[in-house]
Amino acid sequence: MELPSLNIGELQAKVPIIQGAMGIGVSLSNLAAAVANEGGVGVISGVQIGFDEPDFKENTESANVRALKNHIKKAKQLSHDGLLGVNLMTVISNYKEMAKAAVEEKIDLIFSGAGLPKNLPEMVKGSKTKISPIVSSGKAASLIAKIWDKKYDYTPDMVVVEGPKAGGHLGFHVDQLQQNHMPSLDKIVMEVIEVLKPYAKKYNKSIPVIAAGGVFTGHDISRAIEMGASGVQMGTRFVATEECDANLKFKEAYINSVQNSIQLIKSPVGLPGRAINNNFIKKLETEKVPIKNCYNCLKACKPKEADYCISNALIDSVQGNVDDGLIFAGSNAYRINKMTTVKELMSELAAEAAVPNEIRSATY
Repeated sequence: MELPSLNIGELQAKVPIIQGAMGIGVSLSNLAAAVANEGGVGVISGVQIGFDEPDFKENTESANVRALKNHIKKAKQLSHDGLLGVNLMTVISNYKEMAKAAVEEKIDLIFSGAGLPKNLPEMVKGSKTKISPIVSSGKAASLIAKIWDKKYDYTPDMVVVEGPKAGGHLGFHVDQLQQNHMPSLDKIVMEVIEVLKPYAKKYNKSIPVIAAGGVFTGHDISRAIEMGASGVQMGTRFVATEECDANLKFKEAYINSVQNSIQLIKSPVGLPGRAINNNFIKKLETEKVPIKNCYNCLKACKPKEADYCISNALIDSVQGNVDDGLIFAGSNAYRINKMTTVKELMSELAAEAAVPNEIRSATY
């Protein structure tokens, strides 16, 4: 199929591909702008975004707000007419301040997950910024829509459905993931579409539902759209691009990974995560990594009980210390075998999506 545009209220992305936010520091202004320039939605990860600010350790929260504003400004300078978003985890300590900063910089979209963003409509009130919760079940989508409807007379502008094959933090129990006792992305997407129908009718607006987690090829994109999704979110595919903000060694870790090197890990946040196996993960099997400096960055983290500091682990890896840092990755990261550019990748995905079903079935 020819990929349709993605319409979010009065906003329109020429291509229905949202670049997933990857933190810490993997998707910043450079990658987001490159995706926006190719017609997709470029997304800046807001988690600990100020990690390379000179006063980050002493003034973590103010450094993060400052860096978020700077990266939004830079992305706007680099992108001519595309859509830009930020991803803010609900569990970050200064969630409200970060959302306010994004709105002040007139960001197009705020994506929010790792919990229910119950008060997000209040933070964008009076602005043109659209808001999209990230959910992993129809139940979660129904709950957030119900809360926003009752408390703010508002409904989501879009909903991202993140399935069990995604990278980073996952909205499923560890035992579900380990034993494969979890619903398919297709099933969750259909559930979310159904629960949002009454709200779309009440507010007389379309609420795009986005499929995310394990989407790798153009065929995956066309299949998601055929099943009812309005578009897809992809993170892993954008790591091994020249424009990705991570260190080259981080990108090479994806290229050099194999299927059985991608595994589930326990995060100090209390959620399971998916990452590439390395010395750091092996070390955690037998001992804790001492936390020398706590940033108080996540509400759910208990530093006295945690096996390691997730901020330090993610910062180490994105800066190139891929042996002793945490490398979050999607389940399909091992399928990446070369560096590319965002332009080449977006063209490849569109070409694959255009292959008719009958030819696709006979070839693949």
